[in-house]
Amino acid sequence: MKEQNTVVELRQFLNGQWVPGQGQQVSSSAAAIPERTLAQGAAATAAQVGQALDAAHAASADWAATPMATRAGYLQRAAAWLRERAEQLGAELSREEGKTLAEGIGEVRRAAQILDYYAGQAERDAGTVFQSPRAGEQILVTHKPLGVVGVITPFNFPIAIPAWKIAPALIFGNTVVFKPASLVPLLAMRLVEALQAAGLPAGVLNLVIGPGRLGDAIMDHPRLAGLSFTGSTGVGRQLCAAGAARGVPVQAEMGGKNASVVLADADLELAVEQVLFGAFRSTGQKCTATSRLILDADIAEDFLGRLTARLDDWVTGDPLDAAVHMGPLVDARARDAAQQGLERALEQGASIRYRGAAPQEAGFMPPIILQLPEGPRGRENAGWREEFFAPILSVIQVAGAEQAFAAAQDSEFGLSLALFTTNLATAICAQQQLDVGILHVNSESAGADPHVPFGGAKASGYGPKEQGAAAREFYTHTTTTYLRG
Repeated sequence: MKEQNTVVELRQFLNGQWVPGQGQQVSSSAAAIPERTLAQGAAATAAQVGQALDAAHAASADWAATPMATRAGYLQRAAAWLRERAEQLGAELSREEGKTLAEGIGEVRRAAQILDYYAGQAERDAGTVFQSPRAGEQILVTHKPLGVVGVITPFNFPIAIPAWKIAPALIFGNTVVFKPASLVPLLAMRLVEALQAAGLPAGVLNLVIGPGRLGDAIMDHPRLAGLSFTGSTGVGRQLCAAGAARGVPVQAEMGGKNASVVLADADLELAVEQVLFGAFRSTGQKCTATSRLILDADIAEDFLGRLTARLDDWVTGDPLDAAVHMGPLVDARARDAAQQGLERALEQGASIRYRGAAPQEAGFMPPIILQLPEGPRGRENAGWREEFFAPILSVIQVAGAEQAFAAAQDSEFGLSLALFTTNLATAICAQQQLDVGILHVNSESAGADPHVPFGGAKASGYGPKEQGAAAREFYTHTTTTYLRG
């Protein structure tokens, strides 16, 4: 693929217009070639965040009154715009974020799928009718938009996660102020361009690009009616606390330290493949990635032998190369943070069971398997407790399903878990006992579909779930009408 050398001008989208920022200069670099600038411009200021929220508020009444079928048309046209450009935008995503070209193209197509899914809300139920105990009366429960919604998104899915927040916000009649991660502004701009090309009215969607403190400016604004956030547990809890203090509902998808459990009766070839994908695709930079591996001792050595054999053929390098399985971390700072976590784990008694190959420059890190100490010390290790957000897989051995489930539960997080077993009773037991938001049986821990709820338990999530019918629980409030003639 021929590389492009054009540097994109970063701009803000305020009240239907692309305008320059008024803050400090910011830029976006290629993950694999950090000296190459992909986009640059001035960040938004707190004053421009205020303009964005004021514009969204001014547009909110007309947008809420727009028929849902009309709102759906904007989403459908934006989805078509993205599909037509999926390969071009996927390459841009791959350069900026670092995931492979196939994953980048797939993510753009997933964003289009999400827009189409929520456009379909125009043909679903609008509320519920209940029986009344009184003659001649009906009780209707209908849904109304919150108003102006803030959307704050992370770097690792720079178009899919914004889509799965913005699409339901818009279809249910809210207006939006969108702040993407400053590391990956390009695909945020492309999503806004898609909705602009679809004819979205001015003020309905606003984009502010800049540092994390802009999120505080959104949270503190009196026009804000709700906030959806995906990111670190620390930042998420601060936003949840601020929202609670102001009475503003917050939906937060936060950290994960997801386990894959492989029991003695598992199909090992299937389990090896799925653990490989769950741990090392997207360079481990998924909130649902597998970072803890719990193996029944009876199959542990066999499993690890098969997994390391697969990793011997795993290629880390230029994410635009079709032969590459894994690109770099998003930048050198992310690589350094992961390396520091790895060193803490080693200092606490872990050992490296496997280290793959990777380029030495930029943010590259090879796939790594950590063997944790035996006994209780293993589950006190940083490799067990900390979210590295990198291609590092920490392993312990257990005896049987009961010990495996206890180990899986031993985490402050509860986002996703993968269980590998051929025993139906064991799978049912896991579904009933394990406190996670997402349970995969015989498939990788990573992955989400737009028509089903997504989100975590414990420290992994706060507020209503995302995606599927669950999205309406956050982006609307209900009015119960007692209707009597």
